[in-house]
This record gives sequence, C-alpha cells and structure tokens, in this order.
Amino acid sequence: MALSKPIMQGTPQHFLECGTEDCEKNCEFYCNSCHHGMCKNCRDLHLKIQENQNHEVVLYQQRKRQLPVEKCKIHPTKEIDILCEECNVPLCSKCSTMQEHRGHQFFDLEMVYTDKFKLCQKEISKIYNYFIPTAQDVLSQVREDVTEIKNITDIIRTSMKAEAEILKSIVDTVLSDNMEELDQIEQSVLEDLKSQEKTYNNYIAYLSDLVKEYQSYLASTELTKFTSILPENLEIKSIPETTKPIKPEFFSAQYTENDVASLLGKITVTDRKREARRVKPMEIAPSSSSIKSASEQSKQDKQVKSDKKHLSARSVNKVRELNVPGVSNVYHISLGQSDKLWISNDNGVLVQADLQGNMIQKIKTSGGMEGYHTVTQEGDMLYTDGNKKLINKVTKDNNITEFLKTGDWEPYSIHSSIINGDLLVGMWKDKEARVTRYSKTGKEVQNIQRDNKGQGLYGVPTYITENINGDICTSDWEKKSVVVVNKSGQHRFSYTGHESKFSPFGICTDVFCHILVCDRYSETVHLLDQDGQFLSLLLTQQHWVKHPKACSLCVDDENNLFVGQLDTNTLTVYTYLK
Repeated sequence: MALSKPIMQGTPQHFLECGTEDCEKNCEFYCNSCHHGMCKNCRDLHLKIQENQNHEVVLYQQRKRQLPVEKCKIHPTKEIDILCEECNVPLCSKCSTMQEHRGHQFFDLEMVYTDKFKLCQKEISKIYNYFIPTAQDVLSQVREDVTEIKNITDIIRTSMKAEAEILKSIVDTVLSDNMEELDQIEQSVLEDLKSQEKTYNNYIAYLSDLVKEYQSYLASTELTKFTSILPENLEIKSIPETTKPIKPEFFSAQYTENDVASLLGKITVTDRKREARRVKPMEIAPSSSSIKSASEQSKQDKQVKSDKKHLSARSVNKVRELNVPGVSNVYHISLGQSDKLWISNDNGVLVQADLQGNMIQKIKTSGGMEGYHTVTQEGDMLYTDGNKKLINKVTKDNNITEFLKTGDWEPYSIHSSIINGDLLVGMWKDKEARVTRYSKTGKEVQNIQRDNKGQGLYGVPTYITENINGDICTSDWEKKSVVVVNKSGQHRFSYTGHESKFSPFGICTDVFCHILVCDRYSETVHLLDQDGQFLSLLLTQQHWVKHPKACSLCVDDENNLFVGQLDTNTLTVYTYLK
C-alpha cells in the first residue's frame, strides 16, 4: 500500500513565483519579518530599504509560519496573538488585562504556533521517514519470503520428479503422497505469510489515517485546536512483530527397490523457533535522505556480486569501427531504438547515420561541445537551441518543429528517460545552473538547483543521463566532477576523479547501474558503481594508438559500448560485459 507524500520542508518543489508584484522569477527566499516570499533580486532590493535592514531573510524552505488571522470573540476588533500559559488559551492583547488573567504569564502566539506546526511536521516526518519505510521494508521482506518459499518448493518438486523418473514404474504412489505433503506445508506457510501481509497492510493504513489526522491539524485555522496538541497524544503504535517462515527442505535418499519412500526422499520443515524479523529502532533510524531498506541493501549486495561476476579488467574487446561523414569529431552520441544513431561535433553539425556509418541526414544547430541531443521513447530526436532558449523536435519523418521554450534559462544538455519518457535538461542563466525535469509532453515538473545547505549543485551541466535506479547523473565541466542526485533531486555524491586531475565529458550508464564517464585530462574512460565508487579504468591511452582520446560514449540495448573520438569522425564499438 503506497501513501502519497505531501511536499515537506527540504524537499524539491514545483516552480514557485516571487511574491513581489509584477515579478515572475523563482521564489528562493522568505522574509520572516514581513512574511513575504521573494527572488534573489527582490531580496537584495528589500534589504536595501532602510527600515528593512534588520529583517530576517532566509531560504524559502527555512521560513517561519505566519500566524492565521483569527478575531477575538470577546473583542472583535482585536486579533488573537498571545497565549496565556496558566489557562493555555489563545487571547488578544486586551483579554490579557481582564481579571481572570491577571498575574498570568503570556507568550507570543506566533512562536507557539510555529512550535506546534513544527511538532506536527516532525511527527509526519517520523512516519514518512521511519515508520512507513520500515513497515514497507518488512512487508517487502514478507513478499520476498513468499517468492522464496515458492521458488524453494518448485526446486523441491523438480528434484523429486527427477529422482522419480528413474523408478517411475514403482514410485508414482509415494511421489503423490510426498507432493500432497509438500502442498500442505506450502499452504500452511503461505497462509501465515498472508496473515503477516494483512497485519502490515492494516498497520500502514493506520499510519495513513494518522498522517491525515496530523495534516488536519496543519490545515486548521483554529488556534485552540493547535494549542490543545500535547506530545503524549502524538505517540505512534509500535510496528507489529512478525516472524520469518521456516523453509521446507528436501533430503534425497539412496535408491533401493524395497523402499520407494526413501528413494524419493523426505520433505521436512525444521522444528525450531521462528526467527523474528529485525526492525531498526527509531532512535538510530537514518534521515529521510539516507534511508535504505534491507531489501535495497540486499539488492545492492547482489549488484556488487553481479559486478564482480560480469566484469573483468581484460574483458574490453573492440568489435568494429565506423567513420561517419559530415562531422570532424564526435562530441555526443544518441542511440535510438532502430539501427540508426545521431552524432554531433563541436561546430553545431548534427548527423544521422546508420550502423554502417552511412549518413542519412545533416542538420546545422547552435550546439557545440555538450550533450545537446537525445532520442525519445517514441523515436523522435530532440535537440537544444541555447541561442533561442528552446528545444526542437525532429520527428521520424524528418520534420523539424519547435517542442518547448525554456523561458529565461538557456538549455544546454538533454536526456530522454528510458524509465518514463521524462526529459532531463541541464540549463544555466546568470552564472547559475540547474537541471529541469519535463514530462514527455513538455510540462515542467521539477527543478534541481541546490543541495540541502542551499549551495548550488551545478556549474555547467555539460552532459546528462539517468541511471536505471532513477539517479540523475551529470558530467559538469566547470565543477570538474560527476554530480549525482536521486530522482527526488537530493544530492547523493559527486565524483571528482581517481588519483589525478579530472575533466569529465561524455557520460552514460548500463544495465548494472554502472556509470561510465570520459576523462579528457587522463585520456581514459572511468567505470563507477551506482554509489560513485571507482571500479576501474575501462579504456586507457593504450586504446588510442591510432586515434585520439575518447570524448563521448553510450551503451546500446545489447550492452555494446559506442565511443566517439576527439578530432576524428571515428566511432569505435567495444564489448566490456560478459
């Protein structure tokens, strides 16, 4: 059961405009003194005004919540803005002079409101960042156990049938009895696991209802309701305890003509206490940006083993070369689903060719030494026009149309997601850079620009791609690093090279979540795992005996690595995965 998560502080948000009249720029800052959102320019103008110099201006995500306007029922011309500590009742300033409140201590209600607001947010955050992920993790384990039990019982059936074939004429009856016993064991275990599934589905539904209750507090404008919230009323039921199933085992026996049952073996389930599933205690639960479930960790461990199994330092083999006419070098490659590809050089020439190197068409663009084109799931080609601040589309029937405009931002690099067809566009404006996500229809849905400390993530997003785990990987020429954020836009890591200077250019990923990036400084291709750990130099200067160093690369559906060369129109194809 999945829950829709509301936008919280510190999470990527949709486009928010500046609150200043006639200003349509991004709202990045907030004045806590006058409760007003503003862009960077408006912030500077705001603070230049003499009477505003002591105003507290912070990042928008760090803003204080403005107290809802509520008139006093006793003094209708006054607004409620203080809290009586003795009576725990919100009042107006005139109420504080009344007889029943004399001698009492009063608090600024805006501060109380902010504290209570944050308290509810904290509880919602705990639910989303610990309770729901942990519960869903355990639920995932239960479902994995269901699959494992089914796989084990299938393997046992296969083993039993294989042995039965040898003496099939005399074992049919015993085989039937054993199969019936196994079915009963499987049914019993699966019924127990289904019960655990139901328990956790009910618990997650309870958490969902609890979130709605807390959100009702946040949506309420009745201050009395807010001040009535007590910490002890915000306790959350513990995560239910479940147990791992005891897996059936099959023990094969020696063949004898007199004991058919022993020939076919015996199905058993070890008679021991079932192991309780481990649930991380909340006090050591990681933050929302770093939570990794046990199932995710297991997949990662399997990934590492798979990497070691499928990779070898000597497994890189050259398959073929093709020379593409019309270009002087290969700075970017885009592969489609057909047997065609697009190649661009540093002079704005964009060529479509087949896999034999025959040119199909040539387009003159404003692009250069960046990854400014991509092929969509539908087979269309998109390329950026930084001068006109738009993205063009070349359809499969070779019609060129304007696809979308990017406003004040100059589009630089672009990538079409193989996961959902979204477009990831590296952009820059006024010495600032960001990555913008568009839907496949061209609707802006996400902007990624700063880390959780408010620092800019990008310098010049020269090449961009998406890993199959949803990570957005950007080769940043100015930052001299590969910048990787998750699909929510949270910074995961930056890779700055291996034992030397680093000048990243072309970048791509493969089916094992590896990240491959060209390093023009060392004339090599670096191979990284999905977490940015250096694995090897996949291609080195030894591969450039006849041709200059690599500049661009991509991997096709058959795991062939296409490498574009600097100062030549040669495209070299390698295999590197066994």
